[in-house]
Order: sequence, then C-alpha cells, then structure tokens
Amino acid sequence: MKGLILAGGKGTRLRPLTINTPKPIVPVANSPFLLYQIDLMQSGGIEEIILSLSYQPRKIEDLLKDGSDYGTRIRYAVEANPLGTGGAFKNAEEHLDSTTVVFNGDVLTSIDLSAVLALHRERGAVATLVLTPVDNPSAYGLVETTPDGLVRRFVEKPGPNEITCNTINAGIYVLEPSVLRYMPKGEPYSFERGLFPALLENKELVLAYILDKYWIDIGTPKKYLEVHHDILAGRFVSRRVAPDHLDRSALPAGTIVDKKSIIDSDVRIGSGVRIENSVIGRNCKIDEGVQIIDSVVWSGNTIDTDSRIVGSLVGKGCYIGRSVSLRAGVVLGDKTVVTDYSQL
Repeated sequence: MKGLILAGGKGTRLRPLTINTPKPIVPVANSPFLLYQIDLMQSGGIEEIILSLSYQPRKIEDLLKDGSDYGTRIRYAVEANPLGTGGAFKNAEEHLDSTTVVFNGDVLTSIDLSAVLALHRERGAVATLVLTPVDNPSAYGLVETTPDGLVRRFVEKPGPNEITCNTINAGIYVLEPSVLRYMPKGEPYSFERGLFPALLENKELVLAYILDKYWIDIGTPKKYLEVHHDILAGRFVSRRVAPDHLDRSALPAGTIVDKKSIIDSDVRIGSGVRIENSVIGRNCKIDEGVQIIDSVVWSGNTIDTDSRIVGSLVGKGCYIGRSVSLRAGVVLGDKTVVTDYSQL
C-alpha cells in the first residue's frame, strides 16, 4: 500500500506567506505541515509515501529528504507544469502499483484512516472518497450518496434549489491502480471533474466514507489562523505540535505569557510583554511592552517596543517598529518592514 500527497500547489490563497515557503511546509504550531499528513498516513500502516511536487520542490526535498528522519520512506514525483489533482496522480504512475491513499496537500484531519481502508477493502471498491459535512453547502461542490454508502453524483457550486445534501469532498481518497486506465498522461486532469464522474459512468464501485472527526483546509489565512487556535484550545491534538520552550518562571518583571501559547526556542522577551493564545517561532526578539494576542508569528522576527499584534499572521524575518498596531486580519509576508507608529 502506498500514500500520495498532492503537494504541488502554489498556495496562492495563502499568499504572501507562501511566496518563499511552499504551502506544504508552512509551519503549523512550529512544525512543517507535511509532517502532520505523514503521521496520519503512518497511522494507517502506510510505509512508503510519494510526494507530488511542482512549486519550489527543492525546498520540500531538502527538508524531508528520503523520509528516514521521520520514520518513513519518501519518493518524489515532480511535475514540469501543474497537472491538477488527477494529472499529478497519473504523473506518479510508476510508483502506484498497489492500493494508494491520496491526500490533498492542505487538509488537516484526525480521521481514522484504518477505518477508511477497512471499508474500502470490505466492499471491494475501486475508489473510496472521504466526505465531510459542512454548514454552508452552497460554497462547495456537493457529493451525493445513496443510503448504502455509494457515491451517486457530484454537484458543483449548487444554487439554493440544488442543495440535496451537506457532504463535500474532504480531499482524501483511497484508489486502486486500475483507475489509472481512465486518466490521460502528461496533461492537466481533475479527480473531481474527470476521474470520479468517469468511474460512475462506467459503473465502477465508488464508495463514500462520511467523516465525523476534525477536518480543516488550511489554504487561506483565515483557516490557517483558525487551525492554530484549534490546536491551542485542544480541539486538534498531534504529537507534531512543537513543544513549548519558554521557561515562564524566568520571565522579566510584568511579563505575562499564558499557558496555552507555544513559544519556540531562542525567543527573547522583554519586560511588560503580554502574549495570549499565540504561537511564536524560533529566534524572535520581542521588546518591552509588546502585546501579541490570537496571532501566529513565524521565526526570526523583531517586534519593537509597545507594539500590539492582534489576530494577525507574521511571516519570517520581519521588522515591526515601535508602537505599531496590527489589527485582526493582517498578514505580513517574509521580511516585511512596518515603520514606527504604523497602524494596519
């Protein structure tokens, strides 16, 4: 059994954070995102993982190498040009000689992968799609199912009168290698609009597994910030969450850092600082009187005296001047300079 992670996207929705850092390795609670997906695949007994790459592949390969540091075996399939979800699967065909679990490269979940695989094998499906219920189905493409768990049809961006269910594609699939014969090679191709409808037209057995666990797509700044708040609140738990390195007993006078926040190593914190419900990357300098609330701050940042950061995302190597105010929703790309007394 193999695992394939579709990690070739440019992360356009998450820019400017992804201009220099490919989305699959953006830090989530100070650990590269792909490690969470690798752990999940390992929980289902998958020992060999193929990473389908396109955007800045060298940065991902340099980080993960052959996977031995993370207890797995990693191979790489690099696309010269983006091929879409199905095209990326076809591009990795030489590695896909057995049942393959496929993850979209921006999905974080606590799904019981072993249960999905058991259902797939028990029913003899050629494809099993994991679906998740959502509150607002009109914003997504719906996947209709029968009472016995078969996929019936796909409804793209339904109007108010077309909403017949609330289950959407969760970006997790179990596929047999036989599906490769339906897919063209070397050209863009979609699972959602190409392969899955073709399987239904040809009367192939396509199953649905309805997810009842934590699931989120981290691909927008809002969702990326939300997943950090979920981790800090204990709604998502993983061994990959980086440890908190801060010795709170040694903080300067008047400094308060709550117990939920995660502070990486080599972070220097001045007096009178207040940090709440936030994640701070390594090697940051936080000067006197700074407040950081409900935010994520990547590594190597300097935040000058009396600045206030609320509900914001700060990329790597930024300089935030004295008495700056970043209000909810601000996203700073790497090496941004915010001058003294600015309000964003």
